[in-house]
Amino acid sequence: MTTTTPAKPKPRDRVLAAAARLFVREGVNAVGIDRIAQEAEVSKRSIYQHFDGKDAVVATMLQEYGPQVVAGYFAPDSEGTPRERTLHVFEALHEAAQVSDFYGCPFVNVATELRDREHPAAVVARHFKGELTAYFERQAAAAGARDPRLLAVQLTLLFDGASASAAMRGGTPDAALQAAAQLFDAAVA
Repeated sequence: MTTTTPAKPKPRDRVLAAAARLFVREGVNAVGIDRIAQEAEVSKRSIYQHFDGKDAVVATMLQEYGPQVVAGYFAPDSEGTPRERTLHVFEALHEAAQVSDFYGCPFVNVATELRDREHPAAVVARHFKGELTAYFERQAAAAGARDPRLLAVQLTLLFDGASASAAMRGGTPDAALQAAAQLFDAAVA
């Protein structure tokens, strides 16, 4: 019986995986193309064959890995009540923050580190934060909230604050989940 070893990922995929690890762990500004090439086990030339430069690597990494990041946070609209789906986001954050390599929301981290709202990666980050707000707004509307958009924005701000707190302290306080529940209940009452 012969066993085959899995094929090594293509250079572009290795670059994006290395970029994701390094940018999340160390920050965008601390990591250069040389470091990404070394971590991905590719040449710098190979990186430039696939990307226009570091800015494109950052933006593409967020675009391609973003769906994986958010997948565990959003419960399907067919599961549970709108309130349960909303609170699931904060429960998922709590679980994610228990892991020692949790560094906060990668979208907020990249956008704030870049400090350029028009940077391609900041645009991608805004898109994914917009998806979170839209998810909260759908749940709020389904529950009959008086102002679904306002509640969605409040919950997004709470999520971002809880995520930053978790990155600084490790884990999220129970207060974040309680605050989300109180906001939701007050808006729907």
